[in-house]
Amino acid sequence: MLDADFFRRWMTATAASVDREAERLTALDSPIGDADHGSNLQRGFTAVTATLEKEAPDTPGGVLTLAGRQLISTVGGASGPLYGTLLRRTGKALGDAAEVSEAEFAAALRTGVDAVMTLGGAAPGDKTMIDTLVPAADALDDSFAAARAAAEQGALATTPLQARKGRASYLGERSIGHQDPGATSSALLIAALAEVGGE
Repeated sequence: MLDADFFRRWMTATAASVDREAERLTALDSPIGDADHGSNLQRGFTAVTATLEKEAPDTPGGVLTLAGRQLISTVGGASGPLYGTLLRRTGKALGDAAEVSEAEFAAALRTGVDAVMTLGGAAPGDKTMIDTLVPAADALDDSFAAARAAAEQGALATTPLQARKGRASYLGERSIGHQDPGATSSALLIAALAEVGGE
């Protein structure tokens, strides 16, 4: 069973990973976006860990809902609302339980991913974070490790795609050949989950 501490450690591990990879995320964002994806997420997840240290909700749902709210209020551009919605809706789907099973978490994450698809209007194949999150959520039914592998594959698979949503879509065919920064940062989120889950 997964408790509030597990989800706090997930957010802390994500923040550390985003810190390490911020320059790479920004480099990926330079040719097809605003060149601020890494710094934006870095600011957001730093704020999340600071807030969780202060408030420390005692349920998995509470941790993710608070983290999502914090991202929405601190991250500029589209990333804040998209990541914030992912975590908030996943947290709300988990409800007030003190512990949740991996199966319950997988179902809740799928609810969060669906909410992001609705908000951004993106589907798999549009060269966005959805290309990472959908296969990861599906694979989470098997294990954290399977979710991480699916996420990494999903992010890599955005390189040959032409962007159909988001800032990169304005470039048309020129977006082909670049790995999507949002899909890449989403893979970091899922990799941090596997790390905390010990897989």
